[in-house]
Amino acid sequence: MSRVCRLSGKSSLVGHRVSHSNIKTKVRLQSNLQSKRVYVPSLKRHVRLKLSTSALRTLNRIGIEAYAARVGLKLK
Repeated sequence: MSRVCRLSGKSSLVGHRVSHSNIKTKVRLQSNLQSKRVYVPSLKRHVRLKLSTSALRTLNRIGIEAYAARVGLKLK
């Protein structure tokens, strides 16, 4: 499974690791994803999602249904 957040769409980035002598080496910067079980009140059950930590904070603030509606995700 790919390392992409299901709600925010965050994925890995590509950057450079720069040494003291300014030699640049390509490096892949992974997003901080956590696998979580989230309760959806409208479905009356838990849903397992792979979320970034920033999406998880937003989810705790506004709720799963409001966040899914904001990003256009159908919960099933």
